[in-house]
Amino acid sequence: MSVVSSLTRTSLAAGLLSVAACGIAAAGGFNRGTAATDLLYEDGNFNMRFDARVIVPSQKFSANVNPALVGTNFYENYIIPSAAVKFNLSDNFRCAGTYTDPLGADLVYAAPRIPSGKLSEEFVISEFGLTCAVRFNAGMGVISVLGGGFAEDLNYERVVDLSVPTGGLLPPGTLAHLKLNGEEYGWRAGVAYEIPDYKLRVELLYRSGTDYGATGTLVVPGALIGSPAPALSVPAVGYGDMPQSVELNMRSGVAEDWLAFLNVKWTDWSVLETLLVTSPVATTSDQYFWQDGWTVTGGVVHAFSDMFAGQASLTWDRGVSTGWDLRSDIWTLALGGRLRAPVGGEFRFGAGFSYLDSVTETQYANAVIPGNLRSGFNSAADSGYAVTVSGGYIVQW
Repeated sequence: MSVVSSLTRTSLAAGLLSVAACGIAAAGGFNRGTAATDLLYEDGNFNMRFDARVIVPSQKFSANVNPALVGTNFYENYIIPSAAVKFNLSDNFRCAGTYTDPLGADLVYAAPRIPSGKLSEEFVISEFGLTCAVRFNAGMGVISVLGGGFAEDLNYERVVDLSVPTGGLLPPGTLAHLKLNGEEYGWRAGVAYEIPDYKLRVELLYRSGTDYGATGTLVVPGALIGSPAPALSVPAVGYGDMPQSVELNMRSGVAEDWLAFLNVKWTDWSVLETLLVTSPVATTSDQYFWQDGWTVTGGVVHAFSDMFAGQASLTWDRGVSTGWDLRSDIWTLALGGRLRAPVGGEFRFGAGFSYLDSVTETQYANAVIPGNLRSGFNSAADSGYAVTVSGGYIVQW
C-alpha cells in the first residue's frame, strides 16, 4: 500500500487537530480559549464550527494571612465558548470569522483576602476575529499566508469587604463593587506549509498583545467618604497589559490511519507587571511580575473507521509565577473523539484532567511595607486539579 493511500482515511482524524486542546482544563497565566483559525485548512467551500468547554478547577490554600482561607478552594467553574465560520472566496483565497474567550480569571474567596479585602475577582476577554489565507502551490505542497484582525471586549468585576483595608473603621460585610469595561484591537499573522497527501502541516502563527485603560464605576458606601447617601458611584479606571503570543503547530501522518502532532506556544506574560485601578476614593495595585509562559502539547490521532476518530494528548504549561502570586505548572492529559453524523456534519467531544502543581509565594516575606498587613506573610497553595468536558459540532459543504 502506498503512503498516500494508507493515509486517506486520516482525513477524518485530521480535523481533530483543531481541538488538540479540547480537553485542556487550565492554562498558564490567564489563558483560556484559542480562535479556531485552523478551520481555514479544512476542506469544503463553507464550514461552521461550534464548541464549548466546561472547566471545574480546584486548588486550595495551604497557607494564608487569613487563617479562614486555609483549606479552601479559590477557583470558580467557568465555560469557554468557541464558534467559527469559514468561506472560500476563490480556490486560493478564504476567510474565517471566529469568536472565543481567549483570556479570563474567576476567583472567589471563602473569607476576605488580607490586606485587600477581596471577596471575588472576575474578568473575561471576548474576541471577535476575522482571519484570511492566501494559498500558493509550492512543489508537492501548498503555502498559506495568513493575516487578520480582532476586536476584544473586556469585562472586569471585583467585590471587596471594606472592613479589611480600612482597618475595622467600617463593619464587616461593608462591600465595595468595582465594574470595568474596555475595548481593544489587535492583529494576527502567520504562514503555513502543507503537503495534503501526507497530512503534513507546519504553521507559525503570531497574535498581537493589547493594552487596556478600561473604564467603569466603583460603588462604595457613602460613609466611606462622609456622605449621608447609603451608596455612591464614582468613576474608576483600570490599567493592564495583555500579552502577545507566537505558536508553532506541526502535524504529520506517521502510519496507516495515524497522525502525530506537536504544538509549542510562547506567551509574553512578562508584560503584565501590575493591574492598577484608580478612582477618587482609592488607588489599588495587584502585583504579578510574571515570567513568560511556555505551553507544549504532543499527541496522536487515530482513525478507527470512516465514521470515528480518536485523539490523546499530553500538555505541559509552565507556571508564570515569580513569587508574587500562585500560578504554578500544569500538566494535562486529554482524550477526544470525532464522530460523523448521518447527515451533514460531525460531532466532537473530549475530556481532560489537569494536575496543578503546588506553589508558594516568596516576595512578601522579603518586602516589609509600612502599613501593609501582608508584609512578611507569603500565601501558598497545595497541588490541585481541574476537570474539563467539551463538546461541539462541525458542518461542512
